[in-house]
Amino acid sequence: MTDDFEGFKCVGGFSSPPCLAGEVAPDYFDPLAVDPQQARDVARWRVAERKRLLNERKAMRSQNKQYVAEALTTHLTELLAEQRSTATDKIVSLFWPIKGEPDLRLLMHDLHGQGWQIALPVVVRKAGPLVFREWCPTTRMTRGRWNIPVPSASEPELHPQIVIAPLVGWDAEGYRLGYGGGYFDRTLGATLPKPLSIGVGFSSAHVSTIFPQPHDIPLDAIITEAGREFERE
Repeated sequence: MTDDFEGFKCVGGFSSPPCLAGEVAPDYFDPLAVDPQQARDVARWRVAERKRLLNERKAMRSQNKQYVAEALTTHLTELLAEQRSTATDKIVSLFWPIKGEPDLRLLMHDLHGQGWQIALPVVVRKAGPLVFREWCPTTRMTRGRWNIPVPSASEPELHPQIVIAPLVGWDAEGYRLGYGGGYFDRTLGATLPKPLSIGVGFSSAHVSTIFPQPHDIPLDAIITEAGREFERE
């Protein structure tokens, strides 16, 4: 799989997972921010921090990544077992791993075998929220935007009660540093009822703050290989 993000900019803004808007255009900032200069400063900081964290992740040994994936699988299985008693439809969204993200595809298989419906996020509209298409072990995958494997358009759309998203970075207040496109925040902001949002990533990706902006939406929980790092009361 290749990750070719060079030279792409959506009309009216950036979109996708992963959009990497800040890397493509460091001067991009949220027009709704109260202080444009502060927003530009935060955007530049995020570009540098994102680059640092992604480089660290890229340099991580495969054995360490496997350990993280296995530990995350254990922690998520435990958390989802707790949620199962209250979940009416048992629909959970995960993600297809790219750019060194934790590989949770075995968990997807396990959850499907336990009766969960699995969804994967798909970009269908520029600068719009994600949609979630059903996935199962026999699903035919196609290449979506930025060459990311996604379920084909023939698969039904689902409305997950639980959304699990990858983290580039995270802070102790539950805020997520992603790839810079704002897709995940737009999706949470547009979805009612709001799903339980869980960020997963590496404990080493902790930062003191991501300097949250008006468009940033905090997660309900953050889980790393070390366990539950954050849970909203």
